[in-house]
Amino acid sequence: MPNSPYTTNLTNSAWELIAPLVPEALPGGRPRTTDIRAVLNAIFYLLRTGCQWRLLPREFPVWGTVYHYFRSWKNSGVWTCLRKAIYERVRTQASRALCPSIVIMDSQSVKTTERGGIRGFDGHKRIKGRKRHILVDALGIPIACRVEPANMSDRHGAERLLGGLGPLFPGIRIIMADAGHKSRKLARELMRQNGWKLVIVKRGQRAFKITGLTWIVERSFAWLGRNRRMSKDYEYNVQTSETMIDLVVVRLMLNRLTRT
Repeated sequence: MPNSPYTTNLTNSAWELIAPLVPEALPGGRPRTTDIRAVLNAIFYLLRTGCQWRLLPREFPVWGTVYHYFRSWKNSGVWTCLRKAIYERVRTQASRALCPSIVIMDSQSVKTTERGGIRGFDGHKRIKGRKRHILVDALGIPIACRVEPANMSDRHGAERLLGGLGPLFPGIRIIMADAGHKSRKLARELMRQNGWKLVIVKRGQRAFKITGLTWIVERSFAWLGRNRRMSKDYEYNVQTSETMIDLVVVRLMLNRLTRT
């Protein structure tokens, strides 16, 4: 499988980085015979190409096996732990503190499919589906995400996105966002409670003032969009949608760490 022609496969250097972070097989029962590197290659292939689980090429392990690992690692929080561990290495490589001090948040409405699940109608964007709320650092790396119905306002989405974030990222001091996130309740409760400062950037400021760092989060959404699985929200559960975002971030960071 490492010699497979698919460009989505993990390189040797990327595999060396992620292999120590992969959970070992549970004790008892038969020894693990599945090639975990091939499983990860299959998941990244699906993410980039947007194919269905059942349509994974035969060069990969059986689709049921691939989906089993994806689902079990999602439920046990493995993907989240992978993202956090690799994120610390990215910050170190960039000579930055492990915890960012300035972060930017924004949302993106995307259509859903007949798959079902919760959804809503975004009257402003005229989209029926879900809304992705993400929080990124100055490097453009998403550090938190939340998927909600598209009819949820940015203010309420921000409250859920930022809730409980303080203990995980104690170094945050400034949160930047566009005017859609302006909220007295948000500023009064979450911001004061955690010692954060909410900086609202008006649309006309973005191109001309340094406070217009919101372009960074727009670029992050573009990075997500390079993966066809993210062109719409194809998932039934929003937790699966959030895991897909985590996977995009993991691959993005691996590419950044291993590029020469």
